[in-house]
Amino acid sequence: MLIRIANGTAALEAPEDLKRFKLVVSGGLEGAGLQQALGAAGRLEGEHVWVSPTWLADASGRGTDAGWLEEFGRMVGFAAKQGWVNDAGEIRAHIERE
Repeated sequence: MLIRIANGTAALEAPEDLKRFKLVVSGGLEGAGLQQALGAAGRLEGEHVWVSPTWLADASGRGTDAGWLEEFGRMVGFAAKQGWVNDAGEIRAHIERE
């Protein structure tokens, strides 16, 4: 899964790829501008973003697909074991800049 921030909005790309997870920012957005572009997708904390799993499921268009939800749950479980899921269930994504 790749979350792309471009033109001031967040979009999910490759929702079927549950082996990678990152956020890519185009256009030099930082700070408040980046937070605004994230919208409901997540919240900025330093050089990471805490991403809403609900937003991911909605943005994927597969939130009712039982097979996808099972694989997504496995991805979140792996992330939790690595310490990349907080108490609110948000998933930490690192930021790459283009």
